[in-house]
Amino acid sequence: MTDIQRIDQNQRRSRGIVHNGLVFLAGQTANDLSGDIRQQAREAFAKVDDMLAQAGSDKTRVLSVTIWLGDMADYDGFNEVWDGWIVKGESPTRACAKVAMHDPRVRVELIVTAAQ
Repeated sequence: MTDIQRIDQNQRRSRGIVHNGLVFLAGQTANDLSGDIRQQAREAFAKVDDMLAQAGSDKTRVLSVTIWLGDMADYDGFNEVWDGWIVKGESPTRACAKVAMHDPRVRVELIVTAAQ
């Protein structure tokens, strides 16, 4: 049986799970919800980077990213930050959709799967 590593777990959820060489991250959002899409995306990616490091991985090992935007008008601004975050030649698969967020100030949420 393979061990399951749970990262930042509480009663309701784990922010990350490592199992069988894969890393699954819960939705990562900015803490400061007053910023524009670029600021929120940079902060969410920083949290992804931190969680991946805790799991023994990094952004070059990302396999897939699901991107939830509160408003598709933020798509181009998000992509500016995305293009600066991904490593050339290491781009993951991705999907992007407009979602009604739990808090309307949340502009982006990232759900990531990576290899360890």
